[in-house]
Amino acid sequence: MMGSGAGRFTMTDEGESVGLWLIGLGPGDLGLMTRSATEAARSCDKRYLEGYTAVLPANQEAALEGVVGSWERLMRPSIESPSVLMEEARVSAVALMVVGDPLQATTHVDLETWCSESGVKFHVEPGISATSLAVSASGLQSYRFGRQVTIPYRYGEYLPTSPLEMIEGNLSRGLHTLVLLDLDPSGMGVDRPTPMKPKEAVSLIESMAEKCVEEEVGGIFTESSIREWDGFLLSDLGTDSQRVLSGSLGELSNAEGGLVHTLIIPANMSDNEKESFERRRPHR
Repeated sequence: MMGSGAGRFTMTDEGESVGLWLIGLGPGDLGLMTRSATEAARSCDKRYLEGYTAVLPANQEAALEGVVGSWERLMRPSIESPSVLMEEARVSAVALMVVGDPLQATTHVDLETWCSESGVKFHVEPGISATSLAVSASGLQSYRFGRQVTIPYRYGEYLPTSPLEMIEGNLSRGLHTLVLLDLDPSGMGVDRPTPMKPKEAVSLIESMAEKCVEEEVGGIFTESSIREWDGFLLSDLGTDSQRVLSGSLGELSNAEGGLVHTLIIPANMSDNEKESFERRRPHR
C-alpha cells in the first residue's frame, strides 16, 4: 500500500524517495520481515523504531541495526504530535519502523493524514501482524471472530467495563474474541512498555465483571464464572519462544514465562474447533 500517489519502492542511484516510510517489522522475529521492507528501511536516510504500541524482543532489538542500519527510538508524544517528523520527511527519506503491521494502530493511520496535510509523501511497507497469527495459531475459524478488544491497566481508581461488554456482545452473537493486553501501565506512552501478564489480565477481567454486576450492566457475569470460561493464551507470537495454550481462564492465569501475551475467548466452538482447543491443552 502506498500513499499520496507515490510509486512502489525501487532502489535508485539517488537513494530512497523522500517522505515518511511506515515500515512493518513483522511480529517479533526480524527473519519474518519482508525483503521489500528491509530494503526500504536500509535505504532511508534516517530510521526510527516506534517504541510504545508493541514490543520487539531484546535479542531482535539488538540485531536490528545489523539488519537495517542505525536507528533511534520514538515514543508516543513524538508520533501523535509529529511536527519534527514531518519536517524531516519533507526533505529526506525517514523510516518509522513498527512491530507487526504498521496500519493496525489508529495512531499510525493518523500519520497518513498528517502527511497529506503537510505535503509530505507517505509510503507503507506492510508486515505480518501478530493478530492474524493469533487466529491461525489458535485453530479457530477466522470468520467466527468478532470485534477485538484490549484489556487496559487500571489507571488509579478507573477501570472501564467496555472491554468485557464487547466480549459479551461477541459471545451473544456466537463470535470469538481476540483480547489484546495493555503494554503501558502509565497510559502516557513515554516509558518502555511493560507487557501485562496473564494473571493481571484475568484479575482485571474479574474486576470488570464485578463492576458490571454492581452496576447491573450485561447479563452473563458472575464473580465465580469468569475464571471458568474457556480461553487460549498465545505468548510471543512469531518468535522462537512462541507458545499457545488452552484451558480455563483460571488455569491460563497461572502460566509463567513469556513476554507479550494475547488471549482468545471463544464462543461456542464447532467440533473441529473443540479438537483444536483440546490439542492445545498442556499435558497433565
